[in-house]
Amino acid sequence: MTTTVRIRGPRRPRRRRDDRGQVSVEFLGFLPILLVLALAVVQLGLAAYAVQQAGTGARAAARTATLDEADRKTSPEAAGKAAMSGWVAADADVQAAEGGGEVEATATVKIPSVVPGVDFGSATRRAAMALPAEPGGSTAP
Repeated sequence: MTTTVRIRGPRRPRRRRDDRGQVSVEFLGFLPILLVLALAVVQLGLAAYAVQQAGTGARAAARTATLDEADRKTSPEAAGKAAMSGWVAADADVQAAEGGGEVEATATVKIPSVVPGVDFGSATRRAAMALPAEPGGSTAP
C-alpha cells in the first residue's frame, strides 16, 4: 500500500466581503482635513500677496512724492494705487506726507478672504524716501 502525499501551495486567503469600500470610507473621513488645509494655504498666499502689494504701493507713492510738482503726472496717492493690482487697489488707502527732508508714504490694503464672512484685517506698509536737494542750495560741511 502506497500513500500519496499531496503538497499544496500556500492557501490563498479568502476574500472577505465585509471590508469592501473601506478605503473609500477612510478617504471620505480624511477629505475635510485636506480641504481645510488647502483653504489655509490659499489664505496664507492671499495674505502674503496683500502685504507685498501694500509695499509696492507705498514705494510708488513715496517715489512720486519726491518728484517736483511740475514733473508729476499724477498724485502720489494715485501712483501708489496704480502700482497695485486692480482688485487689491480698489479697497486700498494710500497716503503720503512730507517732513524732515523726506517723504513717508503709507499704504493699507484689505486682506482678501477665501471664507465668506471672515475678516482677516488689513496689511499696512510704509516707505520713506529722501527729498532731492534744492538746486543752488548751500551744502553745509
